[in-house]
Amino acid sequence: MIAKTFQGLEEVLAQELTALGANEIEIGRRMVSFSGDKEMMYKANFCLRTAIRILKPIKHFTAKDADEVYEQIKAIRWEDYLDTDKTFAVDAVVFSEEFRHSKFVSYKVKDAIVDYFREKTGERPGVRVNKPDVLLNIHIAEDKCTLSLDSSGESLHRRGYRQEAVEAPLNEVLAAGMILMTGWRGECDLIDPMCGSGTIPIEAALIARNIAPGVFRKEFAFEKWNDFDQELFDTIYNDDSQEREFTHKVYGYDNNPKANEIATHNVKAAGLSKEVILKIQPFQQFEQPKEKSIIITNPPYGERISTNDLLGLYQMIGERLKHAFAGNDAWILSYREECFDQIGLKPSVKVPLFNGALECEFRKYQLFDGKYKEFRTENKDRDFKPRREDTRPRRNSERVEYGERRERRNFDDKREGRGDFKNRDRKDRGNEERKEFKPRFKREEK
Repeated sequence: MIAKTFQGLEEVLAQELTALGANEIEIGRRMVSFSGDKEMMYKANFCLRTAIRILKPIKHFTAKDADEVYEQIKAIRWEDYLDTDKTFAVDAVVFSEEFRHSKFVSYKVKDAIVDYFREKTGERPGVRVNKPDVLLNIHIAEDKCTLSLDSSGESLHRRGYRQEAVEAPLNEVLAAGMILMTGWRGECDLIDPMCGSGTIPIEAALIARNIAPGVFRKEFAFEKWNDFDQELFDTIYNDDSQEREFTHKVYGYDNNPKANEIATHNVKAAGLSKEVILKIQPFQQFEQPKEKSIIITNPPYGERISTNDLLGLYQMIGERLKHAFAGNDAWILSYREECFDQIGLKPSVKVPLFNGALECEFRKYQLFDGKYKEFRTENKDRDFKPRREDTRPRRNSERVEYGERRERRNFDDKREGRGDFKNRDRKDRGNEERKEFKPRFKREEK
C-alpha cells in the first residue's frame, strides 16, 4: 500500500506507520509504501495524522502509449472491484514524455473499464466525478504505471471538525506533522500565539489526548467497496483504549475577533473545549508563561495574507520570544529568509517543508535565561548548531527500520459498537459538545 503525504513529512509518516504495526516500510518522495492486511488499511486511514490518502495498488505494468494502457486496464478482472450499479472516477498523476495530459490518461482508463463491462454484461457502471462509489488512481512515471484503489476518498486532511476557516488556513496534515516533528506529545503546555482558525491547537490537543483523527470523518472510500468488513471497521472505530488524559493545556491566541470566533466553533466541534483555551490577544501582549511551555506557530508570510508591516511583525516576534519566553523552545514555520532574519535569533534546527506550493522552513529557537555563554556551559551536552533535517527521499530498495514495533492489540469484540454509523460515546466530553458535531450518520438501507 502507499500512504501519500506532503514533501518533508515522509519520515514522520513512516514513524506513524511503524507505531501502527505496518510492515516493509519504505520512504519515497511525498509517499511511504508499506504492507499490511485489511485491518491495517482501515487503521491507516483512521489513525494516521500525516497521510493525505491511502492507495491500494491493484496492478503494476509498463506502457509506451495510450493503447497499451487501455489494454492493460481492460485485462483486469473488474467485477472484483466494481458493479454495474456503482459509479467510479479516475484520478491520474503523470510524469512522462509520452503521456503529457493526465485527463487523456483518465479517459483511456475509464473507456477500458466501461468497455470491459459492456462486452461482458451489456451494461456499464456510471462515471461520477464527485463522491463516486469507487475512486481509482493511475500513476505514470515515464513508462511505469501503477493502478490503485483510493481507499480514502476525500483527502484525509479534511478531518471533519472544521466548521469555518480564516483566509489561507494551515492544512491539518501539515499542522499535525509540524507538532509531531517537535517531539511534543502533551508533556507541557503548548501555545500558538497566532492561531487563526485554530488548526495547530486542535491538532495538538488530538495528539496530546491520542484521539484518532478519523473519528470525525463521515465516511471513507473503502466503506463502499465490495469486500468492506463492517464488523472489523466498527471494532477499530469504537476502540478508544489508546486515548489518554492530558494534564496540561493548549493555548491559542489571535488578535482578530473573527478568527477567534471561528476557532471557537472548530474547537467545540472537535469536542476539545476543556483542552484548548482560546483568547483574543495580539502577540505584542504575550507574557512569560508561568509553566514550562512550547510555542508552535505559523505567522503570515506576506504571500496570501498581507500585513502592513511584515518585517516589523517578525521583529516583534523575536523581541517577545527573547523577553517573554525564556527557558522554552519556539518552533516557527515561515517562507521568507528576510522574515526569519528579523527575528534576530539563531535557530538550532531548520526543516524544509512545503506549505502548499511555498517552500518554507520550520525553525526551532531555544530561548534561555541569562547569558548565552552561561547557558552553553550549563547545557554543554546539547547540540546548538543550526542543522537541516535530512529530507532526502530514499530509493525504493532502501529499507527503513524505526525500532521495535508495538504488538497489534486485541480488540474487545464485546465492546458496545456504534451500530450503523452512530457517533461513539466519548466518555470525558460534555454532552453539549457531542451534540454540536455528529461525525457519522446512519446510512439509509438500499
